[in-house]
Amino acid sequence: MNRLSRPAASSAEALKRMQVTRRRDTDPEIAVRRLLHAAGLRFRVDQAVLPGIRRRVDIVFAHARVAVFIDGCFWHCCPKHRTHPKANANWWAEKLRTNQVRDRDTNRRLAAAGWRVERIWEHEDPMRAAARVASIVRARLGSPRRSTE
Repeated sequence: MNRLSRPAASSAEALKRMQVTRRRDTDPEIAVRRLLHAAGLRFRVDQAVLPGIRRRVDIVFAHARVAVFIDGCFWHCCPKHRTHPKANANWWAEKLRTNQVRDRDTNRRLAAAGWRVERIWEHEDPMRAAARVASIVRARLGSPRRSTE
């Protein structure tokens, strides 16, 4: 099966699951964004930052040049929660491998352009993730640490 030919859904339930899966504004993204905003940080959401490639960053701190991705465990092959679909297994294996290759390429391109990339798994504690991001952003801006309480 070539990369461009998407197989039919294995069931009506699987089709529905894929149709309702959000590309942006997921619950983990919103949780981290709320905490970052409450900590006094301002950012852009779902932005392309590299010219010439169609890749978008979930949370962008342009002045600090920090790109934050909230990665879904299934789509980005979390080492803790990775699953292997049984239906259309070969197609899914290639699709998920391609996602990982694209993630590494995106990280490399952003780093080469002077960006700090921070990837957060969807299962991470939002408070810890937001505190980590806030610390990175403030360090890159040279700002004093502000309490998040």
